[in-house]
Amino acid sequence: MIFSGSDVTQEVMSLSYHGLTQPSLPDALNNFYARFDDPNTSPSTRFIPPPGEEPLRVTAAEVRRTLQRINPRKAAGPDNISGRVLKGCAYQLTEVLTDIFNTSLQQAVVPTCLKTATIIPIPKTPTVTGLNDYRPVALTPIVMKCFERLVMAHIKDCIDVTVDPHQYAYRKNRSTEGRHFFCGPHSPHPLREQRLLCPPALCGFHLSFQHNHIPQTLVQKLTTLGLSFTLCNWVLDFLTDRPQSVRIHDVSSSSISLSTGSPQGCVLSPLLFTLLTYDCSAIHPSCLIVEVRG
Repeated sequence: MIFSGSDVTQEVMSLSYHGLTQPSLPDALNNFYARFDDPNTSPSTRFIPPPGEEPLRVTAAEVRRTLQRINPRKAAGPDNISGRVLKGCAYQLTEVLTDIFNTSLQQAVVPTCLKTATIIPIPKTPTVTGLNDYRPVALTPIVMKCFERLVMAHIKDCIDVTVDPHQYAYRKNRSTEGRHFFCGPHSPHPLREQRLLCPPALCGFHLSFQHNHIPQTLVQKLTTLGLSFTLCNWVLDFLTDRPQSVRIHDVSSSSISLSTGSPQGCVLSPLLFTLLTYDCSAIHPSCLIVEVRG
């Protein structure tokens, strides 16, 4: 059974879990996906930029190029603005979007409408036995994805994100195949020649970016890496108070605001996770940490 990113077939609507009715299933799933959020968590602290710090600014040419590179087949976000429209009207929308993006960067505030996500739950198995059997597919505004790409390019220019030679995840011209070559039986690594390599230990971090304190921890690391205080405040605002709802066919749940990490579906999420874990290193010189994406 194949599902598109913007629709779920009628079979999903007919499913129930422990007696949940159709209208209550989206709310149950939304609460389930938001289970890591703690409303009692202290609000994150914004940094005070030093006098004279200039905020990041994007140019009209950069915005236009980003709009022209939109994949028109991507599903629209909660705003229902399709990629085909944005790409086709790139020249007409460039100036207004440039002003919106630069105002957001200057004030270090991301508009709530751009942070909103709609989650489409897709059954992992033919028979659903629990809420965890639904895989969440998050749809976010395509305009925000364009904005994130512009910010991501700036972060990569300011921060050396390739300092670890053993990082194969979220890096250009790196892949799982490269990690297999490095760790495989024909690896040229000197430890293998000395027969000092032991079987690898695999660790999964599929929920690691949903921890309550990650936004504050992340922006503190970004300041030490050289990112400006204003942009760090923008990232912090981007990660907090994000409205989220679940939609199953034509039934939607109530909205919940989350401040737990960076959600699925965001362009910046892989880079932010990489920067969060950049200082994770092995204590013993004979050990290696190789980061890959599953």
